[in-house]
Amino acid sequence: MSSETDRSVDSPADPEARSKRLTGAPFWAAFAMTVVALFITVNQMFNLGLGGFRPVSTGYYYLIIGLFGGLGFLAFPARKGETRVRWYDWLLTAAWLGSSIWLASRAQQIIDRGWNLEAPLEATLVAGLYVALALEALRRTGEFILFAFCIVFAAYPLYAGSMPGFLWGVQLDLAQTVTEHVYGLESIIGIPMQVVSDTLIGFIVFGVVLANTGGSSFFMNFASALMGRTRGGPAKVAIVSSGLFGMLSGSPTSNVLTTGTLTIPTMKRSGYDPVYAGAVEACASTGGCLMPPVMGAAAFIMASFLNVPYAEVVTAAFLPAVLFYLALMLQTDLYAARKGLLGMTGDQVPRLFATFVEGWYYIMALVGLTLLLLMWRMEGEAPFWISLFLLSVAVLRRKAIGFDFRAFCQLVVDTGQAVAQLVCLIAGIGLIIGAMSITGVANSFSRELVQYAGGNLALLLAAGAVTSFVLGMGMTASACYIFLAIVLAPALVQVGIDPMAAHLYIFYWGMVSFITPPVALAAIAAASIAKADAMRVGFKALRIGCLLLLLPVLFVLQPALILKGDTLLVIQSAATATMAVILLSAAFEGYLWRLGRLPVWARLGFGIGGLMLFVPEGLTDLMGLLLAVAAGIAALVGKRLTEGKVIR
Repeated sequence: MSSETDRSVDSPADPEARSKRLTGAPFWAAFAMTVVALFITVNQMFNLGLGGFRPVSTGYYYLIIGLFGGLGFLAFPARKGETRVRWYDWLLTAAWLGSSIWLASRAQQIIDRGWNLEAPLEATLVAGLYVALALEALRRTGEFILFAFCIVFAAYPLYAGSMPGFLWGVQLDLAQTVTEHVYGLESIIGIPMQVVSDTLIGFIVFGVVLANTGGSSFFMNFASALMGRTRGGPAKVAIVSSGLFGMLSGSPTSNVLTTGTLTIPTMKRSGYDPVYAGAVEACASTGGCLMPPVMGAAAFIMASFLNVPYAEVVTAAFLPAVLFYLALMLQTDLYAARKGLLGMTGDQVPRLFATFVEGWYYIMALVGLTLLLLMWRMEGEAPFWISLFLLSVAVLRRKAIGFDFRAFCQLVVDTGQAVAQLVCLIAGIGLIIGAMSITGVANSFSRELVQYAGGNLALLLAAGAVTSFVLGMGMTASACYIFLAIVLAPALVQVGIDPMAAHLYIFYWGMVSFITPPVALAAIAAASIAKADAMRVGFKALRIGCLLLLLPVLFVLQPALILKGDTLLVIQSAATATMAVILLSAAFEGYLWRLGRLPVWARLGFGIGGLMLFVPEGLTDLMGLLLAVAAGIAALVGKRLTEGKVIR
């Protein structure tokens, strides 16, 4: 964990790392703002009403934006590489916090008098300032392409009436535009910000607490005890540890920079190529955001867009995530077999029972969180209870893990920075959503897209994949998902795709950006640890994680893979998908158990057979299986002939 301490948010590979700017007065200001914000969050989440403080929901959202958004101006610099907090950073912090308090104090008045439709001059001026601050916060925390995208769309109501065809929308003047953005319920304080304030803050707290109390070390040791001695053990340890930690933290890049600092050097020492080692870690960390129970921010926003309990999203995402990790595990095993790589030695592998006894509370935290989410449906409260449990254990074991008052203060500030980044991003993204909703363009775009595609499912899926892929390279996964959930998901639903499958489709394709060059944040982070070329790591990660490209198409065509349909169909679909994963893994790595190295024609046969098994049709399943069996038998006969073992 020490390596994480020294990293700066200024690194393009790690936008979520600890800020070097937060020292001295900025540190304690961030600490105070985070404490106050968390107090307000807990008070609101648990409906405590402490001190008679019970703000209306919109007032609560304004306060969260002000406190965490204001902290963002302290943590994230105006110019890249700036390590000091300047006077204008303090001014912007005060401006956003002050305007947010002003808005929160008038929250009920805003609702009663409909300020989003017509506001007094003073309120209009405050709204204009708020929009400008949201744009600046987005510029500091997001990529330039996202900022440019937001500028264009935030101002869309100003020129919507002059746009042609389906791009035409209701046109507003400047005053109406800013008041709709700030006082309406579809823009800055729309669904994404509501999800952040009502649910995600708790999970960010949990992720930071987990990392700062030694969770990554435990999962690393636990994975080593489970898989370390097996063939190619270090890579399997990386997959298991990154999957376990990632599914709780929900952040690919920070996952790489937490577990990867241990797993990647171990893989290299065991004989793995640096490029391959970095690619495996990048894929495993990215997959963690697809694995229940936590997944990522987009999953919670998805539940709100679909108006379903979060447990339904978790249930739907489970089998695809398992298939993805199965593909990773198989490929690393076959790679190790082909390269003759062994597992870790006995002295390198901790004892399983001793590891479990040492960190049993992390397993309890995972089980407890899962039960609270799935059985009691406590999406908002669950992470706070589990975080309190972990903090209590950390205090009791403070000497063993080095958790003292300074560590606690740093944990609070890390939490504030993590939430601040998300709030700043979501506030800016909200401007895009608001503009498209205000003008009515979102609905017309979806309608026209279906019309132009002629109801052709393949064309719509291709459009969705390309759009998600392109936007994902310049946006965060959450930003990409939110935008496409507004403009593309309705079109997919209109042609008969299951709503859950449609939203998971664009979610998966947005996640591909973490391992797709040239952006590939997870791959770049892994490459920096592996001391390998970032683009080579990215392309290798894309090859290893290619199931991320196939799975969305598969569960759109066959919703049984997201557990939609009768039990028999689910079992059948899972079985054929598993067989397809095995065949494709063998084709990619050029190796299969008992057959050894595969000739090119056998790899081609396995690859085509695997792709045919992915198609949810009985005939293609049978043809794919027969092709794979034929290729396997031919490869076995060829091997025996080569070895001179055929008996005449």
